[in-house]
Amino acid sequence: MPRMLDVSDEVRAEIGDEEADRLLAGENAPGSYDCTSCRTQGDSAQERTSTVLFIGDETAVLAFAHAGCLPSQVVQVTEEQLRGAVKSITGDTVDLDPDQVVPEQAVLGVTSGLILIAGELHPALVVEPTGPIVRPGATGLGDDFLPLLIEQGFMPLTAIEAVPSVLHGWSVLLAVGQLHAVLQPSPNGGQPVAWWQAHQPLQVTEAWRAAANKHQQVLMFAAPVGSIGRQPREDLLRDALDKAAANGKLVAAAMPLAGT
Repeated sequence: MPRMLDVSDEVRAEIGDEEADRLLAGENAPGSYDCTSCRTQGDSAQERTSTVLFIGDETAVLAFAHAGCLPSQVVQVTEEQLRGAVKSITGDTVDLDPDQVVPEQAVLGVTSGLILIAGELHPALVVEPTGPIVRPGATGLGDDFLPLLIEQGFMPLTAIEAVPSVLHGWSVLLAVGQLHAVLQPSPNGGQPVAWWQAHQPLQVTEAWRAAANKHQQVLMFAAPVGSIGRQPREDLLRDALDKAAANGKLVAAAMPLAGT
């Protein structure tokens, strides 16, 4: 059965026309799969699905993602990442070793909350990955999440005392009272693209939405894995943010609100 697959030109160039055509015809593509981005189940027979090719030094592994989570693309990773992976792909692989598995992809955890700054409540999003974020092409096992964001214009914080400066070109998409995405400028100068996108829109509180509409912007705080954790209350979330800032593990930016 033909699959609802997106195979980009760059993926096709790597795997070849014959393999790409077999995928599109449904010969090698899985029906159900675990999305390599959000880790929830997808079905290439029922919904648009992207082919994502991870390429190491010697190995290439084909994975699948919801088209709404990731576009079809080639992702350069280290051979160490491929060989040290712990979660196997559901479906066929295009590699030099039939036992290869796809790397465990870090997922961005996003929490909404109200943050008190200078006596006023501001709507905030706190972003913390589920694992270390490695710079594309890097050979080490470090965490480049904060340096990558600083290069994008996020500011390091040592304390949360003032509203961070606006990061132009970025925005937070809110629609019908639900959080849909964080958008960043397109590298090609076109329409903004999703830096983070909810697989299913996230509910926010009425108070959070009211504060967002009042300020017409949202504050985004980001910290590396293990810095914030899942906090059940906003006061505990603030305590965790303050601790991360004091430890030099927090960056932030203000982003205009897109939507209502």
